[in-house]
Amino acid sequence: MRRAKIVCTIGPATESIEQIQALVDAGMDVARLNRSHGDTEVHQRVYDNVRAASQASGRSVAVLVDLQGPKIRLGRFVEGKHELAVGDTFTITTEDVPGTKELVSTTHQGLPGDARVGDPILVDDGRILLRVTAIDGPRVVTRVEVGGPVSNNKGLNLPGVAVSVPAMSDKDEADLRWAVRVGADIIALSFVRSAADYDGVRRIMEEEGRILPVIAKIEKPQA
Repeated sequence: MRRAKIVCTIGPATESIEQIQALVDAGMDVARLNRSHGDTEVHQRVYDNVRAASQASGRSVAVLVDLQGPKIRLGRFVEGKHELAVGDTFTITTEDVPGTKELVSTTHQGLPGDARVGDPILVDDGRILLRVTAIDGPRVVTRVEVGGPVSNNKGLNLPGVAVSVPAMSDKDEADLRWAVRVGADIIALSFVRSAADYDGVRRIMEEEGRILPVIAKIEKPQA
C-alpha cells in the first residue's frame, strides 16, 4: 500500500476538467484549492471538476482547502508599482494614506506595536528586505537592504515576531464554512502559532455539523 500521497495545487492553468482528469490519471491523490487566490465561484468550479474527474476515472481524489490565514499586506500605491533601491527610506503606516515610493499603508493596525528597531521586514515573499530604523507613532520607518519592485497589496512578514493578529480572518471563516458545506475532505490552516489556533476552526466545523481533518501548517517560529 502506498502511504505517500501526491498533492497537486489546482490553479488557472489546470482548472479545466480535461487538465484535472490528466492529473488524476497521472496519480494525483489530493487536489489542493488555495483560498489565497480566486473567489468562491472559481473554487466551486474547480471542486466540481475534481469530483467529476474522480468519478469518471474510478479513483478516489480528496479535496484539500487551504485557508489563506492572517496575511499582513501593504496598501495600495497611487501609481501602481515602485522600484525600491538599497539605502532608500521606506515608511509603512497604519494611517489611510495614498501610497508613494516613500510611504504606504498596511492592513495590520498593530504593526507599530509589534515591530522593534533593528527588526527585519520581508516584502513580497522575501524578495525585498527592509530593516526597521525608527517607530514614530503609527509609522514604522525602514531602510531598504534588498531592493526590488513593490506594488499593491504585497505581503509583509516579520520573521521571529509574534504578530498580534487573529488566527483566522473573516475571509478564512467564510472560506471554511464554504469548504465544510460543499463537501471538502481536508482543511489546511495557515500560520499556526499554537494549538489554540485550532479552537476556532473546530468551533466553526461543529456549528456546520461536520468535522474534517485539519493540517496545521508550521510557518511561524512560535509553532
